[in-house]
Amino acid sequence: MREKDIYLKAKYNKDPKVVRKIAARIKETKLKELVTEFSINIGNATVEAKIDGKKLKELNLELSEVVKILNVNTKLFNAKEERGNLILSPKGNQNNLSEVFRVKEKAKDIIIGGIKGISQVLPVKKDNEFMIISSGSNLKEVLQLEEIDEKNTVSNNIIEILDVLGIEAARQAIMNESLKVIEDQGLDIDIRHIMFLADVMTITGEVNGVSRGGITGEKESVL
Repeated sequence: MREKDIYLKAKYNKDPKVVRKIAARIKETKLKELVTEFSINIGNATVEAKIDGKKLKELNLELSEVVKILNVNTKLFNAKEERGNLILSPKGNQNNLSEVFRVKEKAKDIIIGGIKGISQVLPVKKDNEFMIISSGSNLKEVLQLEEIDEKNTVSNNIIEILDVLGIEAARQAIMNESLKVIEDQGLDIDIRHIMFLADVMTITGEVNGVSRGGITGEKESVL
């Protein structure tokens, strides 16, 4: 599983309420997480969705914004607000009930808020500050948030680190992850062996695995 340790700048990492709000904004949120009930109005051939006002408030969103996001991100249906609920109307043949059912299922997975790829977040206290542990992968967008301490935030996705921060950062990440595994097993290995492994895996400017398709399949000796 891809994981991140997301650290926050000093003015954001002391109050747990502030940290929870930031975590809620980071987590990828789909429409189905904001809706308490989906129902189909057969007479009007529409999908009606009852919105959870509490969850909407946690994301600092208005229902009108949700309607706008839906209309921008799909060509399958039109969304509108009606008496505090969402009404989804299929485009094209509105009398086709199979199309209405399709709209209901497709709408559930449309992303309304948060960062795509961050599926879970967990605020935790470490030493005298709060930080966020997340599962998922989108380092580039996480680092763009104003509250994030980009110098300390880390990911265990080596390829993502390569793409976002470059080969030297990927080399360091290989070393960090290797040492973590070794230490968890109670083993003691000279750091120079780990450094050599990281050098061999990254010497070409790309990350190559220790496999027949990677460094062991190369013609030249690493020495």
